[in-house]
Amino acid sequence: MSKTIERYEKREKDNTGINNKLAAVDQNTQNVKEDAQSMAKKIELLENSKQKLLGNGLEPCSLNELNQLETNLERSLSRIRERKNLLFRQQIEKLKQEEKRLEEENANLRQTCGMKPSPWSTSTEEETMEVETELFIGPPERRRIQNP
Repeated sequence: MSKTIERYEKREKDNTGINNKLAAVDQNTQNVKEDAQSMAKKIELLENSKQKLLGNGLEPCSLNELNQLETNLERSLSRIRERKNLLFRQQIEKLKQEEKRLEEENANLRQTCGMKPSPWSTSTEEETMEVETELFIGPPERRRIQNP
């Protein structure tokens, strides 16, 4: 009889541990479900925001929301233009350095070979000539022939 009672008590302890573990699993499952719902709401809000930034779904927006959206777009566009201009300046600087290197290399080759500077070289000053023409753009003029 005492062995049976001991087995019963042992099983009760095991069941209590299992029940505690099941309760923890249920709590974790509930937390995961809440997190999933929260993430789904965030995804929906982000999708709506994205659509507004693309100019879609603006009908329910108030004037204040539209002004805020416009301000955000202007800031973003400004940052995009700054980045683009920085890349252009870097590229121009790199091309200028390459041009300078090539001109120096070209000058060294000419000097080594005893050649005169190229007429297309940008490193020497060029003479400029001004030419005047009598170009008229427009309909031709009709002249009267005067009788003598």
